[in-house]
Amino acid sequence: MKLKNIINIILMIIWLLIIFLFSAQESDKSLNTSEHVIIKTVETIKGEKLTEKEKDILIDKFLVIVRKSAHFFLYFILGIFVFLIAKNIWGLTRTSFIYTIIFCLIYACSDELHQLFISGRTARILDVLIDTSGSLLSTFILFTLHIIKNRIKSI
Repeated sequence: MKLKNIINIILMIIWLLIIFLFSAQESDKSLNTSEHVIIKTVETIKGEKLTEKEKDILIDKFLVIVRKSAHFFLYFILGIFVFLIAKNIWGLTRTSFIYTIIFCLIYACSDELHQLFISGRTARILDVLIDTSGSLLSTFILFTLHIIKNRIKSI
């Protein structure tokens, strides 16, 4: 097995663990993490501390967007790692594309199932769809870029 393949597998496993650890957070900790991201991002952009009222307004306005974007981003990256591994196994084929999406979909389902056992967390089909959309987009981008690269090489 090539070193590049081993590195991709290690990175994928690390990323799977990161997703698992986020899902293992109890609801209060998970919400606090999302709220912290919103507040720190805005305070950094503004260059000043926010009042409690401003924080509450921002959290009400952006909490769902930040949480769903996190789902999308985590699986966008997972799609990259899985596709690179699949491409090394099956080549640049529809099979590698489809297996990548199936793997990410199954992991998203298992991730939501895992959350059923975490205090205050729930499983949502919408989250599975968002997760799968993230991996689908990254896989589509990589698949397309590899096809373009191969066509340019053959010119």
